[in-house]
Amino acid sequence: MQFGLVLRHAREALNLSQEALAEQAGLHRTYIGQVERGERNISVDSMERLAQAVGMELWEMLHP
Repeated sequence: MQFGLVLRHAREALNLSQEALAEQAGLHRTYIGQVERGERNISVDSMERLAQAVGMELWEMLHP
């Protein structure tokens, strides 16, 4: 859940839609929404792709 919240804040700070973020990360739009809401288990590879897409390091997004 923490990752999803950080992802949403980072995406909104960049004024990106879920669709635009999904395109940058090479993932599906609905997947982004599910991750942000904590409805989806996410792999480390997908977390890394999303972190890069919002210009953050993965460890920053996971740090409490």
